Amino acid sequence: MLPAARDTMVTTERLVLVPPRRSDFAEWADLRSRSRDHLEPWEPSWPADANSRADWLRRLRAWNDSWRRGRAYVFFMRRINDAALVGGASLTNVRGWPAGAANLGYWLGEPFEGNGYMREGVEAICHWAFGALGLWRIEAGTLPSNARSQRVLTAAGFEQEGYARDYLEIAGRRQDHVLFALVRRGEQG
Repeated sequence: MLPAARDTMVTTERLVLVPPRRSDFAEWADLRSRSRDHLEPWEPSWPADANSRADWLRRLRAWNDSWRRGRAYVFFMRRINDAALVGGASLTNVRGWPAGAANLGYWLGEPFEGNGYMREGVEAICHWAFGALGLWRIEAGTLPSNARSQRVLTAAGFEQEGYARDYLEIAGRRQDHVLFALVRRGEQG
């Protein structure tokens, strides 16, 4: 049985990861707007109405629908000490048996860089996915120039597996990616 979004909370020493809620709009829009120059080079093209209430409602509907269908799980990362939104992490393209795999994505607001939050959040969402979802494999891709993201993945236990040409559209054009994966340890069924 799939975990219900409203009942899901993943905690670490400094963070709590929770599904986005309607009431998160203002904080999300503010952080994403303040971090736009920092985030845009690493993400798919932003819509013309990025960070608007209409953009938020489209995303929230898609995230909630995907969660209910077991296709994707989107989390916001908040600091425990002050509940500040620091970023987000998601598992998308969730594939059940026989693959038991998903793709990992993440973003961090610029003011929060350099504090280890992303590594902590990535480790937590992967641990949750292996346990709650029963996944065996989590895959992630980074632009070859994104050394910071590659360090996050390797620090979280991911191993580099390959290189994919024209893998995803990022910043308005198809771009190559370095591919990483984290495989669950334990007995195979």
